[in-house]
Amino acid sequence: MPNLKNTPHVQALFLLLIAMISMQSSGSLAKILFNQFPVLTVSSLRLLLGSLILAVIFRIWQANFKQVRWKAIISYGVALAGMNALFYLSINRLPLGIAVSFEFIGPLSVALFYARQKFDFIWVGLAVLGLALLFPFDQASQPLDPIGIAFALGAGACWALYIVAGQRPSGLSGNHTVCLGMFVGMLCLLPIALFTGMPASVFEPSNLIYFIALAILASALPFTLEMIALRNLSALSFGTLMSVEPAIAALSGFVFLGEQLLWTQWLALAVIIASSIGCTVTTQQAKQRK
Repeated sequence: MPNLKNTPHVQALFLLLIAMISMQSSGSLAKILFNQFPVLTVSSLRLLLGSLILAVIFRIWQANFKQVRWKAIISYGVALAGMNALFYLSINRLPLGIAVSFEFIGPLSVALFYARQKFDFIWVGLAVLGLALLFPFDQASQPLDPIGIAFALGAGACWALYIVAGQRPSGLSGNHTVCLGMFVGMLCLLPIALFTGMPASVFEPSNLIYFIALAILASALPFTLEMIALRNLSALSFGTLMSVEPAIAALSGFVFLGEQLLWTQWLALAVIIASSIGCTVTTQQAKQRK
């Protein structure tokens, strides 16, 4: 039997898998909180508590704030706020796995935009086919909420902007950029949440513990594990594994929320995952040839 202590690659894969399960399980917890609190309240508190937890973990006070490029940080934070709020609005109306699949079109589009290879049209075709299969054509099934779809696609667009903004030099380490970006995102959402009505009960200890758990599952734990995993993973391995997130989200929705999908929708998830994996592999191969 191989010794896992001597296989950092295997350990990194395991950590990344835990990070993805944590992130997608947080979506199920968020949907449960939606039964008691407004969506924007849940979203803004997740960013607030997540930024505070990450600030402690990554020691934000050690950052050199004189070197901060605030334009990059603000654009990153605004994209993060839009991605977070729109995704939560979408899962309030759609099954978790379907919302993640629509959202996943954002980063997939970024990858395809920068790819210039003969196989590109295959991945585009698979992505389109996957989107088509997501819709329940069975007349006995409950139709998908079009507003929820719009929110999920909007979250995907913000995810694409988040990727682009995150690649701009911020003058800080990646860890500190994430902390400040989440704080900026919180400043964007919190006034809206307060204006639309944030219940004072969210700050009661019995409720606050759930928001802290959400912040840990959705931010602190996955971001920390991803940072550790990336030290021993190639871009190809990381991108390929991240492609299975829609399936993990669907399983989380099934286990924790009892959300059922049609066989065509499970097939859609598989097609979108295949498109993302194929795009990741061919793009990475193209980079290696340069």
